[in-house]
Amino acid sequence: MVPTLPKLKQSQIRRLDKLLEMREGYVLDFSNRTFSEFFEDEFGFDIYHEKYDLHGGSKAKRLRALIEAEEGPVVASVVQKLWLWRLASKGKAPVADEDDLWIQGLIAHLQTSGSAPLVQSLVSTAKILDFDTVTRDLNRTLETAQSDPESAITSACSTLESVCRSVLLELGLELPKKRDISSLFRAVREPLKLSPARTDMHPDILGDVQKILTGLGTLVEGVGALRTHAGDAHGREKGFVRIDSRVAGLAVHSAITAALFLIQTWQKHYPATDLHEH
Repeated sequence: MVPTLPKLKQSQIRRLDKLLEMREGYVLDFSNRTFSEFFEDEFGFDIYHEKYDLHGGSKAKRLRALIEAEEGPVVASVVQKLWLWRLASKGKAPVADEDDLWIQGLIAHLQTSGSAPLVQSLVSTAKILDFDTVTRDLNRTLETAQSDPESAITSACSTLESVCRSVLLELGLELPKKRDISSLFRAVREPLKLSPARTDMHPDILGDVQKILTGLGTLVEGVGALRTHAGDAHGREKGFVRIDSRVAGLAVHSAITAALFLIQTWQKHYPATDLHEH
């Protein structure tokens, strides 16, 4: 699939050039060797690959080619890591000054650039409902989907957990003894009328909807199981085999679909009550 390119205005590119000190082909204080090591260590890819030769061979031109070639969340992660490198090289801690606020705004823009409407819908819904934790988990999911699929799976599962916990607490219901996603989802099924056993539908669609609701439960359990077996929540042992990014992408988009559906279902059944994050 050809990614949708993140759209940056020329004014944004010029300011980014200035902040990352991309003068005369340089980027910050990187040498060719440390520049290569940075991208290999942080993102697992070769910045000196021919795909980044689009504008020339200098470090600055390769970085500009990467910004054009990669999806928004990947570019956001690169910009964020480079900004932290700049601060560390100057012995500074992250401070919410004018430059930092601008960079963070650019990162937020890139994280949803090229995202599918489904992702953008969940991002917008989370912001409207002031779901800070959901927003943070979703941002981390988008940011790491390409460069760190294990982390993306963990974050996607956390997004789902945050939504389920908020529904239960808003309804005044106790959280289940086990706080894993499967238990949390089972606890919200009844109050949100998502049980596969429900029969209050037209007979022509009853069986179809029951199958979909059964599949929704299986989907959620699968995301939770994949987080346990392939995510990064429990550490990574020596010789860890990385998950196929296609499978990670499927899990991430499945979790986003389920999270958005749960929020929309809450809004349908409890229109007079805003769902606040807990």
